[in-house]
Amino acid sequence: MEHLTSMEKKNYNSREGGPKIFLSKEPVSHPAFDKVETMPMVKSGSYADYIFQEETKSTVPKHQVSSVGVRENEVCIMEQAANQTTKSVGVRSSIIVSTRQRGNSLLKYLRNVPWEFGNIIPDYVLGETCCALFLSLRYHNLNPEYIHLRLRSLGQSFALRVLLVQVDVKDPHFSLKELAKICILSDCTLILSWSPEEAARYLETYKCYEQKPADVLKERTEKDLMSRMAECLTTVKYVNKTDSCTLFTTFGTLFDLANASREDLSLCPGLGPQKAKRLYDTFHEPFLKTSTMTFQ
Repeated sequence: MEHLTSMEKKNYNSREGGPKIFLSKEPVSHPAFDKVETMPMVKSGSYADYIFQEETKSTVPKHQVSSVGVRENEVCIMEQAANQTTKSVGVRSSIIVSTRQRGNSLLKYLRNVPWEFGNIIPDYVLGETCCALFLSLRYHNLNPEYIHLRLRSLGQSFALRVLLVQVDVKDPHFSLKELAKICILSDCTLILSWSPEEAARYLETYKCYEQKPADVLKERTEKDLMSRMAECLTTVKYVNKTDSCTLFTTFGTLFDLANASREDLSLCPGLGPQKAKRLYDTFHEPFLKTSTMTFQ
């Protein structure tokens, strides 16, 4: 007690049963701090699900939540995740397969290109700017709104978006016509397959040609005179490359060929009167039809 100050001694002596209060080890009750607010427990799930639940609780009563509003919020969350997923995927040597495609029979036919599961928005990521959505026509007939939600979730993340449809119904014409309109409006490429193996071949081809230039698809034109002459003359009906080689050997130049008569053309081996007439008319007919009407 000697080490206490005068003020502490005064407060100590003023309390009833002072030594019991200061020396007791029992916790002192503080009414102001008895009620402590704690954070609500969050059920296990994704962060997007938690955010979506909190937004719906704070803004709209439960009895006023409609299915349309829920879908719009889901699409917004999926679009934001798609933009982040595109940055994280980058350029890879393998096809990235969404986890929702587990159990798809086409996966066992992906043999020529490596593939792996990943947390992505599309069903398949085939490159840095190319993705694919898989759709069974039988499932589309049962759930026609499914493809609209999936296409909206992609946003503008990929330049090339492929809708790979497996035709597994007997009468697919009406459904395919509807999907063709959807792809046109969504700037999406429609690819049809009649088996899981064929669908897998399309995915492998897109991946293999990811870094290929467009020169393979371009038409190759030869620069020599004979090839150009053959390309020009074969545009005439019934004239083939053999005939063009015969004409070039006989007349030498395109000028002499154009000024040749119909009889001279028919004398060339392999050219009958019908080919000769067709070729002669091509060189001598006017480009524009002359009007036969007379105005008074």
